[in-house]
Amino acid sequence: MTVVIGFEGSANKIGVGIVRDGEVLSNPRRTYITPPGHGFLPSQTARHHRAVILSVLQEALQHAALTPADIDCVAFTKGPGMGAPLATVALVARTVAQLWRCPLLGVNHCIGHVEMGRLITGALNPTVLYVSGGNTQVIAYSKRRYRIFGETIDIAVGNCLDRFARVLKISNDPSPGYNIEQMAKRGSRYVELPYTVKGMDVSFSGILSYIEKATDKMLASAECTAEDLCFSLQETLFSMLVEITERAMAHCGSQEVLIVGGVGCNLRLQEMMGVMCKERGAKLFATDERFCIDNGAMIAQAGWEMFRSGQVTTLQDSWITQRYRTDEVEVTWRD
Repeated sequence: MTVVIGFEGSANKIGVGIVRDGEVLSNPRRTYITPPGHGFLPSQTARHHRAVILSVLQEALQHAALTPADIDCVAFTKGPGMGAPLATVALVARTVAQLWRCPLLGVNHCIGHVEMGRLITGALNPTVLYVSGGNTQVIAYSKRRYRIFGETIDIAVGNCLDRFARVLKISNDPSPGYNIEQMAKRGSRYVELPYTVKGMDVSFSGILSYIEKATDKMLASAECTAEDLCFSLQETLFSMLVEITERAMAHCGSQEVLIVGGVGCNLRLQEMMGVMCKERGAKLFATDERFCIDNGAMIAQAGWEMFRSGQVTTLQDSWITQRYRTDEVEVTWRD
């Protein structure tokens, strides 16, 4: 049996997870939450992570009923992400690996989401829609790489939702995207917004600029409600994502779709993708907030796959990077 502990802290979530041969033994995390109307700054986020990471580590070991002697490998998020939080978590992972005399493994954050999704859902070879606050990609596996078939050319879909939440001064607890989803359920009027799909890629910055400028005027004139705007924004963004995912499926001949990343928790996105999959006779796979949202277990699972295939990261190579594309990683653990 191989036991891997994973440290994740690329954005405002700090998590430590432990995986043993495909079984998640523990997966505690904490979230840095800012006041309504505000985002999270790298330095403040890193300060939060430094304050809680050791208690989260202790909690992970206690929940798994393990000791440091039981750990075979220490995995951490190498990137992509925010520099200061990444560096904070990598420092702890390096220290723990040396204290416990364990091999170290730097993991691509995006790969972590994909491998956790495959583990939890049992999807075999899906077309993956990876949607979060920092990334938006349509991915499929081919020849030892997770190939990117389409992506955002500017901001991520989660960033678009989060920034619109700031315009409406929506609470960031538990997350702005979740609160937009709840408001959208009460919306009934669709407001037409820019729809920008360019081949296999999408663009969200123009939509955000448009709705940021129009919100005050539309609300003041009673043209629509805040709930209507949340509903309209979701419908537009998710339609774009379904379109490029379906196109990737057709190209790859795929009959499976897996949604991963924090925005993947959104039930409306899952519903819209499910309709498309049903029309194509395909299967939809998705997870809930335990595994969609950034967590340590996803880094542990990707680390487990990498470690079992013979990969390790030397101390000299254990630096972090804010830019680390999904297709840069050689996937040595798949045929």
